[in-house]
Formats: sequence, C-alpha cells, structure tokens
Amino acid sequence: MNQYSRRRFIQTSITGIAGLSVLPLLKSCKTPVSDTIRLGFIGLGRQSVYLVNGFNSIPGVKVVAGCDVYGIKCERFEQIVRDFQEESGQVVEITTYHHYQDMLERKDIDAVVVASPDHWHALQVLDACRAGMHIYLEKPTTFTIEEGKRVVEAVRKNNLICAVGSQQRSDNNFRHAVKLVSEGKFPGLKKINAWVGGPPVAYDLPEESVPAGLDWDTWLGPNPYVHYNHQLNPPISLNPRVDETFWGGWRWYKEVGGGFLCDWGAHNFDIGQWALGMDNSGPVKIIPAGVEEREYITFIYENGIEMINAPFDERGDFGVKFWGDDAWIVVKRGFYEASDDSLLPPAEEAQRDVPYETGTPHLENFIRSIKTNTDPIANIEAGHRTASLGILGNIATDFHRALHWDPVKQNFVDDTEAAKCLHRVYREGYSL
Repeated sequence: MNQYSRRRFIQTSITGIAGLSVLPLLKSCKTPVSDTIRLGFIGLGRQSVYLVNGFNSIPGVKVVAGCDVYGIKCERFEQIVRDFQEESGQVVEITTYHHYQDMLERKDIDAVVVASPDHWHALQVLDACRAGMHIYLEKPTTFTIEEGKRVVEAVRKNNLICAVGSQQRSDNNFRHAVKLVSEGKFPGLKKINAWVGGPPVAYDLPEESVPAGLDWDTWLGPNPYVHYNHQLNPPISLNPRVDETFWGGWRWYKEVGGGFLCDWGAHNFDIGQWALGMDNSGPVKIIPAGVEEREYITFIYENGIEMINAPFDERGDFGVKFWGDDAWIVVKRGFYEASDDSLLPPAEEAQRDVPYETGTPHLENFIRSIKTNTDPIANIEAGHRTASLGILGNIATDFHRALHWDPVKQNFVDDTEAAKCLHRVYREGYSL
C-alpha cells in the first residue's frame, strides 16, 4: 500500500482549473457591466461568514449587500464587510435588508450568494433569475427534485451563471481521482463507496420562545410550520462577538432538511457522479438500507456500477473510495491514498493554511465564469443531479423498498406513489 497524505487541503490555481479536461463545456451567459463583480448575499448565517471572507480575498470582487430575517446577523455581516473595506482602503459600501426581494430590486448588483436554508433555495434562485443576477448557490441545490428541475430551467432560460457550492470539485485530490476514473486510467471500476451519513430524523426538539429580532414566519417561508428551537437557527452575539458554535440543525430533521444524505451527499455523491460522467444523469435503481440484503443505501447505474453510502474504513470518515479490478483510491478532505504509485497525485502544489470552507479556488472559478461566460466547474445541472441522489435516497428510505428511476424523464418508473414525493406542499401564499 502506498500513501499520499496531506495535513492541509491542496489549493488549485485558476489556471489549473481552466486546464482540467473534465471541465464543463462553454455556455453563452450574461456579461457583467464592469470589471468589478458586485455581490449581494441571501442568508447571513455561519456559512455566509466563511464565504464573505473568501470572496473578499478575490481581486475584482466587492460585497455590497446582504439580507437575513435575523437582525443581529445583518449587523454582524455589515461589520465584517465594513471592517474589510476600511482596512483595504475601499470606499465603504454595504447595505443589509430584511427581505431579499428588496435587495434583488437593485440594478447595481451582478450576482447573489444564496446561503439560506435549503427550503428557501428554489424560490430565491428563481427570483434572482428574474432579476438577471448570476448565482452562487450553496448545496444542496434544492429541497425537492421538482424544485431542482425548475431552477435548472430558469438558469438556462435566462443565460445566467449558477455555481453550486460543492467545493470538493476544486480540491486537487478529488480532481485527480476523478480525472483518473473519467479518462479510463483507473482499471476496471466496479463500485464506489461514497460515505456521507444517514437520512434525516423526525423533528423532536422542544419548543422555545422566538428570540427578539428573528422573523420566524419568514424564516419558514414555503416550509410547513414547525416550532422554533435555537438549534435550527444558532444564536450569536456581537459584544463580545461570538459566532455560531455549531451548524444550523435544520439540516438533520426531515421537516426542514435532508439529513446527512443531502448535506454531505452534495459533496461525496457529487464526486462519484462527476467521475461517472453523470452530471446530467443519474442512477436507475435506488435500494434503501435493509432491503434486498443491503446494509447501506445503494445507487445502481445503467452500466452496473454501484455507488454505496457506506464507510470504507474503520474510522468512518466521510470520503470516497473507488474500487477497480486490482486497484483502489481513497480520497477525502486533506487525504489521498491509493493501491499503486501510478494513481497518486503530484505532490508539488502549494498549500495554504486556511479553513476548508474559506478556500477560494471554488469561489474564484465562479467569478472567472462570470467574466468569461463559461460554465463553472460545479454547474447547476451537476448540482441538481447530485442533490437528486440524496432526495431519492430519502424517498426510498421512507418507503422502505427499492425504487426504479428514469434519469432522462426524471421520474419514477411505473410508481405513482413515489412520484408524489417529487415535490411538496408549500404553505399558503407560496408557490413555484
């Protein structure tokens, strides 16, 4: 066994991104009116703090607006942006809004960063498309498959750039593994272990009083009502500043999120889909755990290759393992291991000691895509198809039976019961 392990993830330059042969094809998209890309943020929670720091570090980008239904998070965002603009000698220009629709009325914003909870993604992206703004969309793309189809259609109809925040596509380790598999240099691919964790659980947190400054009704948006608990929207403070100490728990409950299957599936299932050339397709059969003697959720593709949501080592770290005839590759964040030296990536790339979420190659690729009218490395079709896997896995788990899927029609095969789960009922006043 040969091992290639790094304590920090590998950053890739824009030149490297442009040169990789598995990049999507060029598209015709809207061109910005100036050399400076002006950004607005929708959703100002923990992820937005990482993202604003990343975008602030990119030359030719200026963050000018943000919106959130929790007032204290607007205050924090304003302070972060103001401090950066003052320290970098820029003209201070930052405005925050309670309702994102008010921000979308501005004509001086080129692109928006959607970092809100998943149940709001579809409506906010559709509104951004109507406003003619490019979009950096946090993963998973949408809460339902029907939402995803509508978002893809709107992005393409309006000739806009939409990059999805599956940033492992811009990590050198993952890129190298995908390149080997997609170019046929990994012998006899048989199956993929893409370990992401399990489906969501029923919402069982106790009801708490909604804190001052949080518009809980608007936070819920199209989502059916659930009572407030601080784990869904983690508290912060400004004096002294204390940021969120945990991720918003809405991810883990089926009433408001897709569980690990959707949250981390948007990373590791995404790598499997990319390697298999399935950015605009998907599996034909989904088998949940406990069915057909399967211990873990399994996605079966038309060519017979299986992608299994199962750990590949005793540690149970989230990552991906490719299995071939007599070879294998394990790749996870900051780590690459292979059965043979010929499968190892080059070791000469520079490293930067920054948090994974703040790494800028993925964000730089989005900005470059806007300026050059090219598809980003994680485009909207890829993001939608990857998100569909997590959703399909959750549906199969709920029915506790195997489901047959037509990836062309994006519908279940002869299964009207399962087809009812392609979308959900919105609260009164909301619709696609």
